[in-house]
Amino acid sequence: MTKDIRDRLAAQPFQPFVVHTADGREHDVPTHDHAHVSPGGGRVSIWADDETEYILPALLISGLKARPNGQHKP
Repeated sequence: MTKDIRDRLAAQPFQPFVVHTADGREHDVPTHDHAHVSPGGGRVSIWADDETEYILPALLISGLKARPNGQHKP
């Protein structure tokens, strides 16, 4: 799954997406600056607009979903 996240972060043009976790949470990635995959691929950091950082173990990421029309979740 981290390869898919890296691919989405590098895509030109960038399309916002949502990271889904195994516990049902959703993390919005509105720009490529809002997320980073660790060099080894074991963790993904996602920053919310309020600067809160969520560090997710890659094994708990259950899916990705493109934002319709590139819309940012409020």
